[in-house]
Formats: sequence, structure tokens, C-alpha cells
Amino acid sequence: MSKYDDASWHYGGDFPQELPEKNGATHTGMFLNWCIHKGLISDDLRKDYEEQIEQLKRREITGAEFIMDAMDGKLSEYDLNAMGNAFAQDYYKDETDFGNRFSSFADDYVNLFDTKAEENDYEYETFYHIEDTYENYDLMKQIIDYRFEEWKEYKNLN
Repeated sequence: MSKYDDASWHYGGDFPQELPEKNGATHTGMFLNWCIHKGLISDDLRKDYEEQIEQLKRREITGAEFIMDAMDGKLSEYDLNAMGNAFAQDYYKDETDFGNRFSSFADDYVNLFDTKAEENDYEYETFYHIEDTYENYDLMKQIIDYRFEEWKEYKNLN
């Protein structure tokens, strides 16, 4: 099994002690939330977590809460369908041809929230201090939507 991300990779080491472990999954949760709304998740994930997915769609829980509570903080190839995995392989993973030509998820995430903070005369202490809110998800969703369209062109899927 290939894991794309695991919150435990983040909340070890130099993770800020004052933050909840959930903050190690904020970025992954935003990506998974987007995948759910685009229909890019596996049938197994859809069946196993139908109730939580509906809660997510109603914005009663965030993607990070979903990943931490339902998925033990992990996002893997088993959670996405074929198109979702193809996109995640090129965009979510670091140092890919697509990411180098256009941008990676991590770069987009950091650049978006650094820009937002700067516009508000603020600076995030770390990547993990970015708030797990639907306001932030809605901003990131726009970027992922754009990258997905670029990716489809890149892959000649249009």
C-alpha cells in the first residue's frame, strides 16, 4: 500500500507542542475533502464511511476531522479511485514532473496561506498553524480545481 500522507509523520519531531495532533492533518483533510466532492474516492471508502462523508458534505465536520477520526490520520491509494490516484500521484506527491512544471499541492497550500496571512499583516508560525476551517478549505478548493484542470490538459484528458 502506498500512503500519500499520515498525520503521524507530521506531529512527531518539530511539530508545535501547543497544537492538537489534528493540525497535522489539516492539509491532507482539505485534499481529501476536495476528492470526495469531485467523486475521486474509492468505492470502499464511500461505503465504509457513508455517514461521515455525508457529515463532511454538510460541513458538520472538516476533512481533517474525517481523516483523524475515520481514517486514523492516513490517506492512501486505497482511499481514492483510479483518477483520484493518478491526480494525487502527480499533484499531491512532491517532486513530480507535473509538480515541477506547474505546482505541487504542498507548494500551493503554503503559497496560498502565506499570501493570505501577508494580506492580513500576519504570519503563520508554522505550516501547522493554518486553521482547519471551511473558509480556508474554500480558498484551497479553488486552487485544486485550477490544478486539476491543468493536470487534465497535461494528461490530455480533456
